[in-house]
Amino acid sequence: MAIDFSFYKEKVLNMLSRELSEMLSYHNVEHTAEVLEQTERIALAEGISDERQLLLLKLAALYHDTGFLFVYNGHEERGCEIATLDLVHAGLEPEEMDLIRSLIMVTKVPQQPRTHMEQIICDADLDYLGRDDFWEISNNLKKEFLQFGFIGNENEWIKREIQFIEPHQYFTQASRQLRTPEKLKHLKRLKALLNESAIEI
Repeated sequence: MAIDFSFYKEKVLNMLSRELSEMLSYHNVEHTAEVLEQTERIALAEGISDERQLLLLKLAALYHDTGFLFVYNGHEERGCEIATLDLVHAGLEPEEMDLIRSLIMVTKVPQQPRTHMEQIICDADLDYLGRDDFWEISNNLKKEFLQFGFIGNENEWIKREIQFIEPHQYFTQASRQLRTPEKLKHLKRLKALLNESAIEI
């Protein structure tokens, strides 16, 4: 059965735009739109040409952070519930809905993808780590963490970023080639910033 993806895309992005808390400066509607775009780009670069597979990946990307409408911790599980309710009449097979839920859940950090499709959505979710707009997006996440009390100051943030990025590896060949070199530059700069702040103290 054909599914009108544009209908769900408009519905979800409008809902996120209207209803997400303003405290979510990183996990906002722009992030979801970006992950959706990168999911499709990486999938095509990885040779995913089956239209149904692409559709399922895009639906998972679209719904992967909808749980933030209700909760912060455990938002992946809530996102699965929202997707299940929203897509109940979309004409998906039960195993396709299971796949969408597994793709949403695998974005939970630390990421542990087991399939190629899971690798694609994981890399899309953290694509920004190896992009030129890393610092702008990282700053949005820092503001969000400060708002929710996950960090207390700039130094804590820099340490947290280093601890997160240092062990991180992209899973797909496309992302490893395209994003890893820039990501390592950002990591080097973060370590330099940490050293500078230590000297100031």
